[in-house]
Amino acid sequence: MHEGELRDCWLVEYSRITKIREEERKYHDACYENYRLFEDGSWLSKPVKTVMDTLSYFEEYDDVTVLDLGCGVGRNSIPIAEALKHRSGKVVCVDIMESALTKLLVYSEQFDVNGQIETHLSDIGDYEIAPDTFDYIVAVSSLEHVDSEQTFERVLNKIALGTKVNGVHCLIVNSNIQEIDKLTGEELAPLIELNLTTEHLQVILKKQYEGWENLLMTLKKLTFDIERNGRQILLKTDCLTYVVRKKSRES
Repeated sequence: MHEGELRDCWLVEYSRITKIREEERKYHDACYENYRLFEDGSWLSKPVKTVMDTLSYFEEYDDVTVLDLGCGVGRNSIPIAEALKHRSGKVVCVDIMESALTKLLVYSEQFDVNGQIETHLSDIGDYEIAPDTFDYIVAVSSLEHVDSEQTFERVLNKIALGTKVNGVHCLIVNSNIQEIDKLTGEELAPLIELNLTTEHLQVILKKQYEGWENLLMTLKKLTFDIERNGRQILLKTDCLTYVVRKKSRES
């Protein structure tokens, strides 16, 4: 491929990613404005059960350091911080949306966990992680928002290196994503940066986590009703939950 063709391909992909992220920003901002954290009526109503259940692996720890990639307004970060409140520890919260982090800080004050919360405005694909830093890393419906498969694999490698021995990852990743116009039945191009097949996603994760202890793996087919620019959309996805523990520094 010639230099000009490469440039054109890059521009097309950059435009696609920019459009998707703008639509996602609008969707999330609307949700954050219309629903308060832990209020019934949206996916913000409660934390992810698996994320909270996995904290049991750290019951004997006096100090727990957590990384929440794609934290949003704190659906999981706030309850994790509450669970750590009477121990030493912190929850490092990373999100690309400044508006989400602003609300997260407000909620952290409201729930009296501001001392356990640390925020970073960053694309998770760009966020730097020091080696052997975290006990628990959470990524809920966020890894599919990186800009490419190469970035996805790079992030997995970074969080693996950034995890202490016996540290745990709880990843929830959507794949085989479809968006269908509910009125017309038309299948639309999904507004997601990285739409892997479920089979390929599992291959990547198995390769990345070779040598780690598999604590939990579930796969569920989910459907959601969402709205995009006044259009009623049926969102279908395979939701993969993957919980693993690092057993050595070489993992």
